[in-house]
Amino acid sequence: MTTLSDFTATSIDGTERPLADYEGKAVLVVNTASKCGFTPQYEGLEELYRRYADDGLVVLGFPCDQFAHQEPGTEDEIAEFCQLNYGVSFPMFAKVDVNGKDAHPLFAWLRKERGGIAGDRIKWNFTKFLVGRDGRPIKRYASATKPEKIAGDIEAALKG
Repeated sequence: MTTLSDFTATSIDGTERPLADYEGKAVLVVNTASKCGFTPQYEGLEELYRRYADDGLVVLGFPCDQFAHQEPGTEDEIAEFCQLNYGVSFPMFAKVDVNGKDAHPLFAWLRKERGGIAGDRIKWNFTKFLVGRDGRPIKRYASATKPEKIAGDIEAALKG
């Protein structure tokens, strides 16, 4: 049975990172963008991370430029933007594709496990996937779902 721990991803600083590093944690995986109407969600994501990190939550941000070219920057530019504008301290990764033949394997798996209203395809930036402590996806949230609206699900995932 596949779990989050079976994947690796390149961190925003270029280091290959095994996602097994987050084994035993509840994980919120988000495809992000710096020039999107939903970009202010970085603030809510950071708030969730700071609020629940000590209880075992980690937020993982994956910049994606597949939606209307809303993540045009380099990894350095993205990291600087997130830090300066939103104080992002949760782990950020290098840009990925989330749909199509070049989709990062993590997102291909998450889409397959938790399809959405548009089938398994991710419709837009800031789609969120909550993964339980067992490494299995629990729930998928649409771009418009504000981070604070999923706090209850996070609390349940942290308990389970």
